[in-house]
This record gives sequence, structure tokens and C-alpha cells, in this order.
Amino acid sequence: MEKTGAQILVESLLKENVEVVFGLPGGQALPIFDAIHGSKLNFVLTRHEQAASHMADGYARSTGKPGVCIVTSGPGATNIVTGLATAYMDSVPLVAFTGQVSTAVIGQDAFQEADTTGITRPVTKHNFLVKDVKNLAKTIKEAFYIATTGRPGPVLVDIPVDVQRGICEFEYPEKIDIRSYKPTIHGHSGQIKKAAEIINKSERPVLYIGAGVVVSNAEPEILEMSKKSDIPVTNTLLAVGAYPHDTKLSLNMLGMHGTFWANRAVQNADAIIAVGARFDDRCTGKVCDFAKSANIIHIDVDPTSIAKIIDSDIPVVGDAKTILKELIPLVKKAERKDWIEKIEKWKKEAPLEFDRNDDKVHPQYVIEKLSEMTKGEAIVTTEVGQHQMWAAHYYKAAKPRNFISSGGLGTMGYGFPAGLGAKFGNMDKEVIVIAGDGSFQMNMQEMAVSMLNKANVKVVILNNQYLGMVRQWQQMFYEKHYSHTCLAKRKGCPDLCNTPDRDKCPVYLPDFVKWAESYGALGIRVQSKKDIEPALKKMLETDNSVVLDIWTEIEENVFPMVPAGASLDDIITRMNG
Repeated sequence: MEKTGAQILVESLLKENVEVVFGLPGGQALPIFDAIHGSKLNFVLTRHEQAASHMADGYARSTGKPGVCIVTSGPGATNIVTGLATAYMDSVPLVAFTGQVSTAVIGQDAFQEADTTGITRPVTKHNFLVKDVKNLAKTIKEAFYIATTGRPGPVLVDIPVDVQRGICEFEYPEKIDIRSYKPTIHGHSGQIKKAAEIINKSERPVLYIGAGVVVSNAEPEILEMSKKSDIPVTNTLLAVGAYPHDTKLSLNMLGMHGTFWANRAVQNADAIIAVGARFDDRCTGKVCDFAKSANIIHIDVDPTSIAKIIDSDIPVVGDAKTILKELIPLVKKAERKDWIEKIEKWKKEAPLEFDRNDDKVHPQYVIEKLSEMTKGEAIVTTEVGQHQMWAAHYYKAAKPRNFISSGGLGTMGYGFPAGLGAKFGNMDKEVIVIAGDGSFQMNMQEMAVSMLNKANVKVVILNNQYLGMVRQWQQMFYEKHYSHTCLAKRKGCPDLCNTPDRDKCPVYLPDFVKWAESYGALGIRVQSKKDIEPALKKMLETDNSVVLDIWTEIEENVFPMVPAGASLDDIITRMNG
């Protein structure tokens, strides 16, 4: 049957079992949106294109299915670049479709024209410019295949408006074969055997797991291997929830804001088994000082990630779950009592701590209570900043995909739209956004999406009236020169302020409670410790979108912390003085 290019796109998405699409219409995508009208696609109209890409990302991370967004040409396409870069850095399967000016005027600086494929090439796994409607169906099939196989990532398909209007016979390929793209699934048996030999000989091994474990659903294999051979496990930010918190073998997160004991264990290990992790700078610190006594076993589906930053003694390319299934039978059952006892001493030496007995509103306390009240079963998404690190430490996610955060790019404005995307993929689950007051304001307009779709996403704002993480660095490394990080500052404030005091500072803008109410959401403000639990309880019981504005201590800092460029051995566990 003959169909237009726009109709082919819609039918192809249905063939791919796409359940929800996020986006915003525009002139060069009108044929696509006309085809969507009356179709079976669940299209979510966002208020900004960047938010559409983050929603698709949050949907993908929470479900394991590819996220999809559709926007128009020019500014519509350039507005999703941040979302594509976020997904690219964190290996998220996402397929973005952009309208484009007619093929006859491409390159002539036509109205709302941008070189979308050129702009997005560095931040996509692959992208396409479709110049003939006859190639559209195959291109869409290839886009989904590339986005979801191997190391997942975002793929962009740019469709000129005349291709959208073009007509051809529609036939969707059942499967695809790309000669130059053949992801490796099974690891080399010889390398797997060598890895087992190193693990069996080691006295102080550590499993270091990243997002690849979640992508391949390898959590059961990690648990089996760690218990079988008594191997402690540390995780990256993107693998929070991939290993149980309530076991002696859990080291929690490593790296710049990782736990003291995770970093000590890594630095003193004689074998590190890295699975689906890429040794990024936030995990390794000073590269030349990283785990100098350890044999490195690196398991990753992406061959370009191996030895890119840290040299590996035993590289194994392939799918994490598949390789672990082959590795586990070769790993001997073992007890490493001395190693575990040493780690327990490190846990007691510098635990995660804050003053639970005073009357101050500590952000750590808020997240700890939220974790207790939800039992880690809620899906939590975060914005980026101090609150993100506190959430990683104090929210005990009960399952993988229950903790969603921007890792590699560190995208402020990510958490709220990502939470909405997660909600559309999990309408039966509680979705809670943990936000800073700075990050939240970057995409807060998407409250309209939550309200109009009855998504009932809950937002907990840890409001310290600053760009908190930047302020912390200014406090620690720039002599408290709080340059342009105060979000309450206005005319009349001293030019050189480094002594914030809520009682003396100007009234904060905006009033998040009134703002929430203007959308029809419930707004709650908390300014005292005794009101935290009742407010959280009310938020969780409310059948509506909620914004909980909690005024926390302004100069509360995230610890532990490894200064940029320092070794993991140089970890700071608390402020001096």
C-alpha cells in the first residue's frame, strides 16, 4: 500500500512497538504531526524540545525500551542537542526524529534551517539525513537497531519536509543487517579463562560495576559472582540500585563523591573486575595513581572503551550478562574474611554522616526519610548538583532502574523531564524527582505536562538558595568568593557576599508553592525539621502533582569528596574546623 513519508514514520513506530512519543510540532514537521493526528501513537506535547529529549531518555532508562522524540527543524532540532549529548554519554537508547527544510533548499540558509546531522554527529551514536522517501522505512529500522544494540545510544533521523510528503509503497523490514556494524556479544573464551585465573588467585578483589550491568540486566550474575567468591562490589552513579545495599559486600559508590571505604578498597585491591563501566574521571581521580597494585579485568560491549583511560590486563569484549554467565562457573568459591574485615574497619573509620540530633534541616535527613518511607521502591530521578550526590548515598534504591540521573554530561534541567518520561513508562509506580532549586528552574515549565496528563509526579526541592555544588567549590577552593551562585541575590545586596543567612537575605524567587498552585499542583513549604516527615507523608498520599519546597541549610556540603585532579587516596571526609 502506498503511503506518504509521514505516514510511513508513524506506521514504522507502531511496528517497533513504540508506546509513547515526546515532542513539539513546527513548520517543517507538519506532515508528520498531521499523520500522528488520529493515530494510535500516544504523543506527549512538551513545553520545550530539550525536555522532550530528556523525557525520552527517562522513559528509556526506566523501562529498558528505546525512547522516542519528534521535533521540527532549526531551533527545534538544536534544542534537543543537550538531550542527545546526555543520552550519548550515558549509553541510553533513544531515537530522535527531526523535520528539515525541503531537499531543494538545504544549504541555502532557508528559514529554520540548521545542519542538524552535522551539529549532532558528535553527540549521537549514528545519524541519518533521508533524501528519498523510498529509503525511509529501512532507515527507521536501522535507527532502532543501532540505538538498542551493542553499547546503546541516541540515533537521529533528519527528514526533509518534501520526503515527509513523498509517496511510495510501504514495506517495513522484518530484520536488518548492517555489514559494518556487528556488535560482539560473546567474549573470547581464552580471555574469560584468564580473567577467572586472576580472580581465583587474588586476595583483595573488587567488582566495579557501571551502567552496562543495568543495560544488559546482569544484576543477578553480579550478585551470584560476588557471593560465590566473596567479592565486594562498588558501583558508579549510573549503577545505583544494581547491587543490594544491605550486605557487607556492598561498597556503595566510588569516585569523587564516593564512600571512603569504596575508594580505599579500590586503591588497595589486587584485582579489579570492571563490568560495564568506562573508568571515567569521576571514578578514577588522578589516573596514574588509580589502583596501582591491581590487575585490571575490563568487561565491556564497547571495544573503544577498553584501555581508553586505564590500561587493562585482561580485556573482554562482549555483553556483560553473557560473559558473566561464562565466567561464574570458572570462578572458585572463596571466603575472603581478612579483606572484608579490613573494609569493615574503613566503614567505621569514616562513615557517611551528618548531625541527626540537631534541629537543622539537613538535606541528607530528607532523603534518608524519603528512602525509608518509600522502601526504595519509588523511581527517583535527580537533577544535577549536591542533591544528586546526597540522593546517590542516602536513597537506597531497591531495584535497578529505580535511580535515574545524568552522569557523564551532568545536565542541569534533566531530572524533572526525565521523571515525567519515567512516569509515562511506569504509570503504576510512584515517581519522585529530587531537585536543587537551581536545576529545577531550568525545565520547570514541564509541570504543565504532569498536570494535563495526570502524571502526578512528585518533586522534592532541596532549596539552599544557591547553585549548591558550585558554591561548595567556591567555599573550599576559592576563599568563599560566592561569585554569581546565589539565586536570591538582587540589587541592594553587597557585591562581595560570602556570608549567606536566610534571616537576612532577600526573599527567595520564585515562590515555588504559589508557582505549583498556579498549575493546579499541590505546593508545600517546609522550613523546620519537625515538619519534614509529615510533609513527605502528605506528598506521598496526595493524588496530584506535588512540589515540596524544603528550605535546607545553605552551606551544607557534600562529603566525601576527592578534589579534581587528585588521587582517590586524597579523599576529604569532612570540612576542617
